[in-house]
Amino acid sequence: FVYLRDIDPTIIQDIRYATSNNFVGHPLAGYRAGECVVKREVGLRLKAIQAALAKRKLSLKMFDCYRPTQAVADMVAWSRDGKDTGRRFNPAYDKRDLFRLGFIAYRSEHSTGAALDLTLVDLTADNSAVFDPSKTYADCAAPVDKRAPEGSIDMGTGYDCTDTKGYTRSPAITAEQRHWRGELIAAMRKQGFVNYSKEWWHFSLPGASGPAYDFPITP
Repeated sequence: FVYLRDIDPTIIQDIRYATSNNFVGHPLAGYRAGECVVKREVGLRLKAIQAALAKRKLSLKMFDCYRPTQAVADMVAWSRDGKDTGRRFNPAYDKRDLFRLGFIAYRSEHSTGAALDLTLVDLTADNSAVFDPSKTYADCAAPVDKRAPEGSIDMGTGYDCTDTKGYTRSPAITAEQRHWRGELIAAMRKQGFVNYSKEWWHFSLPGASGPAYDFPITP
């Protein structure tokens, strides 16, 4: 495992589980720093993808990389606490059903270092809008100007959106949003990454999996 920043510092990072801007509403256990930690092979492949994107004034943006198993346990506890929370990210389902429906896994590939959550950024666009915790935003499936800003290309939903619009091939998005999802998939596929059909942002590298780890992410 390595810090992605040490392999390619040009890849943008917005590690959400190190913040309160996520569906649980607080930094997850084990996320002591907003750093993308990856297996070295994964990092080198991301560097190659970034180099190709840079020629088009595009960049990868990482939302989550390695995830300690204690963070997965934190998600499980949240799903069972009986509180009606996370609706900005989860507009359509009861949070107790998210594991059964395949939106969250009891054993995450992220903990093996084989999975990533990410998107694309247009470097020529105005990406200056930032999340304001004091504001009330529409849910993640709302139009891009109503939901929380993410400083990235509009893919039809926000990150971690447990809604059918977040399915990679959802028919409920625009042609342009579908185009950019296709661009992201194509860029990742060139280095062997495979997309998860229920989450346009989630990719894994076949063959890179292994045991799940629980070391914390530190500065």
